[in-house]
Amino acid sequence: MSGGGRHIVSVKMDEIPDLRKKLPKKLGSLLQDIALLIHENGGHSLLVGGSVRDLILGQAPHELDMEVRGFNTDHLAQLLLPKYAAEQVGKSFGVLKLKGFPVEIALPRTENKNGTGHKGFSIEVDPNLPFEQAAHRRDYTINAIGLNPLTGEILDPFNGQQDLREKILRHVSPAFSEDPLRVLRGMQFIARFHLKPSPETISLCQSISMEELPPERIFDEWKKLFLKGIDITAGLNFLKNTRWLSYFPELLDLVGCEQDPEWHPEGDVWTHTLHCLDAFASRRIGVEWEDLVVGLAVLCHDLGKPSTTYRAEDGRIRSPMHEPKGEQPTRSFLSRLTNQVDLHDEIIPLVRRHLTPRTFYKDKASDGAIRRLAHQVKRIDRLVRVAAADLAGRPPRQDDFPEGPWLLKKAEELKVKDSEPKPIMQGRHLIKKGLSPGPEFTPILKKCFEAQLDGEFTEQEGGLVYLDYLLEQKNKVSQ
Repeated sequence: MSGGGRHIVSVKMDEIPDLRKKLPKKLGSLLQDIALLIHENGGHSLLVGGSVRDLILGQAPHELDMEVRGFNTDHLAQLLLPKYAAEQVGKSFGVLKLKGFPVEIALPRTENKNGTGHKGFSIEVDPNLPFEQAAHRRDYTINAIGLNPLTGEILDPFNGQQDLREKILRHVSPAFSEDPLRVLRGMQFIARFHLKPSPETISLCQSISMEELPPERIFDEWKKLFLKGIDITAGLNFLKNTRWLSYFPELLDLVGCEQDPEWHPEGDVWTHTLHCLDAFASRRIGVEWEDLVVGLAVLCHDLGKPSTTYRAEDGRIRSPMHEPKGEQPTRSFLSRLTNQVDLHDEIIPLVRRHLTPRTFYKDKASDGAIRRLAHQVKRIDRLVRVAAADLAGRPPRQDDFPEGPWLLKKAEELKVKDSEPKPIMQGRHLIKKGLSPGPEFTPILKKCFEAQLDGEFTEQEGGLVYLDYLLEQKNKVSQ
C-alpha cells in the first residue's frame, strides 16, 4: 500500500456535508431508486470512483459508477429488469450498463496480471469482497472513495479526501504498475484538478513501460487532457518527470531546443509550447472537435523547430522553414495517438501555416490569398486560435494581436471564416455545356476554381460566364 501504511477511514454523515445533495436532481433520484431497490432485496450498493471524487471537488458528475454486493451478475440483472434494461459488458467482468441511463454497475472484483497487454488480466468477481479489498485495484487514492447512497457514509481506505484537499496525486498500491494506462490517466488528472504527483508515484511511473498500450486507449487520455485540462503544463511535465516523453520523441526533442531570447524570453521550445497550451486551455470554445483539433495543433505547431534551429553568425537563433518542416514530426506524433486520418488532415495545415496570420496582416494580403488560405487550412478561425495561443506563449512578452481580428474580419467578409470555399463550378455544368466526362474535366474545373478564389466570380451565374469564356478560348486554340 502506498503512503506508508495509510489506514481505512470511514466518515459519518455528521462529520462532512452530505455529498448526495450535490448531485443533479435527476441523477440523485436515479441513484436513490437503484440503491433502495438493491437494499430491499438484501444487497448493498456504493457510489464509487470518479463520481465520488467529482462530488467532493464540488463538480456534478454526468455519469454514475456503482459497486454492488450481495448478488451475482445474472441475479442483479434480473433484479433491475422490471425498471431498467441491464446490458452485460463482458460476463467475466461483472459489469452492467443500464440502457438509456448514465449508470454503470459493477460487482466487486480482483484483478491479477497474468499476460501481456491491457487484456492480460485474470479477473475474479466476488459479490462479497469487502470494499477495502476491492479498492486495491483502483489507480489513485482520489478514485478509491466510496459513498453509501442511502446513508451518506463515506468509505475512504486510502485517505483520498485528504489527498484531494492537499492536491496530491498518489497511487493506491504497487498493483498500479500492472496497467500502464494509469500513467496517462495521471497526466490528465493532474491537468484537470491542479494536482501535484507524490514522489513515490513519480518513481513508480518511471519503471512502467507504455509499449503494451493500444493507440485508442492512449488517445482517450490525451483527449481528456485537451478537452478538460486546465493546467496542461503540469500534466505534460508529469510525463516529462516520469520519463514518458521518451515514448513521444517528437515532444522530447522540444526539451532544450533553444529560441531567440528577444522573441522568446520564456525559454526553450518545450517551455514555449506549454505556455501556448495553457493559453489555449483558457480559451476553449466548448465544441469538442474544434477544441481537439486546435489543441493538438497548438501542441504540434513548433515540432519543426528541432530540425531547423541553428545559431547564425550574428549570434541570433533562427528556425527557418520550421512550419513546413513540422509536418513530418506532427504526422509521426499523431500516428502514435490515433489512426483518424481525418483528424490528421485537419491539424497538419494549421501547423504548416501557423505564422501566416502575422505575415498576411503585415503584407495586407489580397482577398484571393485569404480565400486560398481558407482552402488550405479549412477553417481560418481555427488558424487564428492557434496563432493567438502561439503569441500568448511568450511570457513576459505581451504583444498585441491585431492580425487575428483583422484576418477574421476579412475572412468573414469573404464568407470563409469558418469554412473553406467550395467549388461553384462542377462537372455537371460542363456536361450541360456539351462536354463528355473525361480527363479534360480536371484542368477546366481547376481553372474555374482558381478564378473563383481570385474573385473573378462569386456565384453560379458568374461561374457559367467564366466557363463560357474558358471554353471559347479552348476552341480558338484547337482551331
